[in-house]
Amino acid sequence: MKTKGTILIAIFLAVASLAANGKDAKEILRLMEYNMRGDASYAEMTMETVRPRYTREISMRSWSLGDDFALIYVTAPARDQGTAFLKRKNEIWNYVPNIDRTVRMPPSMMSQSWMGSDFSNDDLVRGASVIDDYNHELAESEVIDKMECYKIEMVPHPETPVLYEKVIYWVSKKYYLPVKVENYDEGGALVSTIHFRDIKTIGGRPMPSVMEMIPEDKRGHRTVLTYHEADFNIDVSEGFFSIQNLTSIR
Repeated sequence: MKTKGTILIAIFLAVASLAANGKDAKEILRLMEYNMRGDASYAEMTMETVRPRYTREISMRSWSLGDDFALIYVTAPARDQGTAFLKRKNEIWNYVPNIDRTVRMPPSMMSQSWMGSDFSNDDLVRGASVIDDYNHELAESEVIDKMECYKIEMVPHPETPVLYEKVIYWVSKKYYLPVKVENYDEGGALVSTIHFRDIKTIGGRPMPSVMEMIPEDKRGHRTVLTYHEADFNIDVSEGFFSIQNLTSIR
């Protein structure tokens, strides 16, 4: 794992590279991803799914290693406790404790709702890489939520199976953190918007503590993901992200 000093040097060099190379879109996104997740990270979160007639809350813990490995474990409510999701490179697995069954999720399931929320399985488990699976274009800067932002338009590579046909990111110039994301379908219609807000120091670095997903065609629907704790200096290997650990982690 990198030391804190090495991390600071890496961030400085990345920012210097942006200035020297005319703010390349892919480098902006790479730095944004690093600031949000680091090389390896752990987080504790709650997810509130809001509907016109009810609100449902789920608590969870997550671990990640680069772009290829992630594990999400649901801790509450009791009826969902133990449900877990695993990403190993191009494979996504789901463990359902009530029936003690592990299922490999086919690509067709990536567009389905994650735990009844407005996030899809792809949104949470990140089946697609914003760096490797898209072509990027840096558009004119815009001010979003009083922050000057890079605007980056992304179109997937033709051979890449992704949920959205176009994605637009707004990344703050001050923090290199996401501020807003818009997802579009193949007809060019807006599908959903994600807002990132309430920047706090979590795990020793600034990051948006709230991530809100709003579907475009469902009035009164939204899902709010709130980060409570994070650690960007965990010591974890690829072996941690195994099927065995998916069913036994607590």
